[in-house]
Amino acid sequence: MSGKIANDDFLLYAFDGAPPLRPALAQLHRRAAVCHDLRLRILDDCPARYPAWVYGALGPSQLVVHDGLDWPACMAAVADLADDQLDATTAAWRVHVFTPVTEVPSSSGPATVAVLQISHALADGTRSADLAGWLFGRATPVKAVTAPRPGSLVLRSVTAARAHQQLVRDTAAGVLPVPAAPSPPLLTNSMPAGARTVRTLLRRRASLGDRTVTVSVLTAISTALAGYLRDRGEEVSGLAAEVPMAYSGVRHAHNHFRNIGVALHPDLPVAGRAEVIAAQLSAGRARSEHPAALAERRSFAAVPAPLLRWGLRHFDTSTRPPAVTGHTVVTSVYRGAADLHFGDAPVLFTAGYPALSPMMGLVHGVHGIGDAVAISVHGTESAGDVDDYVARLARALG
Repeated sequence: MSGKIANDDFLLYAFDGAPPLRPALAQLHRRAAVCHDLRLRILDDCPARYPAWVYGALGPSQLVVHDGLDWPACMAAVADLADDQLDATTAAWRVHVFTPVTEVPSSSGPATVAVLQISHALADGTRSADLAGWLFGRATPVKAVTAPRPGSLVLRSVTAARAHQQLVRDTAAGVLPVPAAPSPPLLTNSMPAGARTVRTLLRRRASLGDRTVTVSVLTAISTALAGYLRDRGEEVSGLAAEVPMAYSGVRHAHNHFRNIGVALHPDLPVAGRAEVIAAQLSAGRARSEHPAALAERRSFAAVPAPLLRWGLRHFDTSTRPPAVTGHTVVTSVYRGAADLHFGDAPVLFTAGYPALSPMMGLVHGVHGIGDAVAISVHGTESAGDVDDYVARLARALG
């Protein structure tokens, strides 16, 4: 799929200081060399079977040093990194190091910005944060993923069909909530075109109130995005976001999540809106933990590779559906304690810039480390004036 839709993720870590590069890079190399997943690349040499993960040597192109910049120029450079997508058959990740960087928010002087570029095939948001944590000094190793046998497509499809029937009955009986209905696409669903922009707003956890960070930020996005789109003539009563949500239970895949639709209800009062958004996230988790969700994943995993390849060859990225699950994506991941370092420079904050897709020209990343929370926006000219939207979001966040 990455041949049709660019899917590299970019995890940014800002460190307070600009230590000597040689020992800091050597430490990154040593830690990568003993991490199972960071030695993997993709072998795709036979159309009759699925691609396979194989070990490969670490290459010199996986640690790239860029000249020092100021913070705004660094952000522009980070946006341009998406022009050079990884070839995961050669390397599934790369670290870009910008140093020294001036004007980094909350830094005490010149800083270092390290960006982990990682193929989504290798890791979802939670796992990529774990891998970055290991690279930058966290003590907990990242365990390898053990995938189960694919099993019989026929048997698993029958099981999935029966489980889906139970899902329908449970929904009709009120045991499970009804999922959010699709809505017509808006400006932010335009095919990405033109210059890309990334922006990051920093907040302390306590400033976001008593609700979860995800709920607080979704509520602020509702206010900002609704006003932004209304001023451009859009009807926003059905405004919604796609929110990736991790599955519970044992991880059997490098990507262990699903997207759920969350209606943002911009016309409700802020307090009531937050309650409704929180309830929808809980409802999405309940549906993702229903036996039907697991049966569906197991059935899909048993699809023969030639059939899946045939389907992907016929996937048309230019097709514009009449309805969408969300008008933006909001990826929210807590990346743990503020215990990371680049050399002897401690981490200040971490941010992330989810990939754009043919139906998403404006997306959000919400990432925390320690008590620092970064709310990031990644957008293109086709979505309008990204800086105007970011200013609205800053006001909505308080």
